[in-house]
Amino acid sequence: MDKRKEQLLYILIKEHISTGLPVGSSILVDKYKLDVSSATVRNEMASLEEDGYIMQPHISAGRVPTEKAYKKYIENLRDKKLKTYETKIISDCLSERSESSFKEAAKNISSLSGNTVFWAFHRHNLYYTGISNLFQQPEFREFNLVCDISAVIDKMEEIVDEVFDKINIGESIFIGSDNPFGDIFSSIFVKYKLNDNIGLFGLIGPLRMDYERNIALAKFINERIINK
Repeated sequence: MDKRKEQLLYILIKEHISTGLPVGSSILVDKYKLDVSSATVRNEMASLEEDGYIMQPHISAGRVPTEKAYKKYIENLRDKKLKTYETKIISDCLSERSESSFKEAAKNISSLSGNTVFWAFHRHNLYYTGISNLFQQPEFREFNLVCDISAVIDKMEEIVDEVFDKINIGESIFIGSDNPFGDIFSSIFVKYKLNDNIGLFGLIGPLRMDYERNIALAKFINERIINK
């Protein structure tokens, strides 16, 4: 993929992550002050669609990124710094290294990320919060998707238990078809060892989740847990 097409794809992904709406060529040219015409952007978008990086939902004139696009996107993400107040909130919660403090951290992280958070303190002890965040995502408001989400919630303990031993220590990202919770989601896991205990933390959101921010959250959580 040439640089111009890659830049266009990344801008389209960021715009879709931000708005949740299909992205048209005119939006990209006008909002991001691109030094090319709308016609050129349309041609590039047609090529990206042919290559499987974007798709046209329903009859919308705009395009949305595919799973393939998000996987390419995260390959080149730079480390994002969290805001000072965010690191303080999380650090304060994690300082005690207890289940109650981890639960409080999970609630705050769910609020900061706008995603669902689960925390398995060990294999058979699961806590999760922020389920309502999933239902608030525009792409999850269709009735059949609400049913899919509800089914995942019902099987949350079973799914986490099944993947617990398969996840590597450190941070892991699972997008779409790779995601144990279903192909309409993406998730970021942090598996850690604290004293003699193995724990697993996770963020669950739509394919459109803010990867840059959530990866930064996951990395910070991992650092705070293993570096007392």
